[in-house]
Amino acid sequence: MTRYEPRAIDPAALKELRETDDAGRACSPYTATDAGSPLRCCLRGNEVGERIALVSYAPLRRWAAATWARPGAYDEQGPVFIHAEECEGPAAERPGYPFSRAGALRTVRRYNAEGHIVGGRLMEIPPDEERGYDEALTEAFADPEVALVHVRAVEYGCWHFEVRRPVSSPSGD
Repeated sequence: MTRYEPRAIDPAALKELRETDDAGRACSPYTATDAGSPLRCCLRGNEVGERIALVSYAPLRRWAAATWARPGAYDEQGPVFIHAEECEGPAAERPGYPFSRAGALRTVRRYNAEGHIVGGRLMEIPPDEERGYDEALTEAFADPEVALVHVRAVEYGCWHFEVRRPVSSPSGD
């Protein structure tokens, strides 16, 4: 188990994205002919033959709507893969962090309660992937101003998952 909870796209948002994405385009599902596209609905790679869609998603905008934050110019949208139909969501006992592979580059972007970027870092995922993420997230939440963190792929800028400030210390203190 990870020290922090990686969050997938919320089921209510997924329902909307399966109709119209955050750029205003109709969802256009297709049958996957290759495996491995990172599905943000269940935080796993797709399998050949699954019905998936590539949609535009604005994670900060949706978080801000629920929290009354005002991200302004920090509101951005980008491409994410999702199942075309409702799925089971993330596995309850998923090992490690999703879409983690040693050597891959990620940005760990920090946001305050208003939805403004307050820092971040580039991370090359180390061989001990879980420890690398735990250290990067612990560093992020050491700043009391950080309310949530977005993890993104460097190559495409895609949002991979979100981690919100833990209610209590991840170590249980």
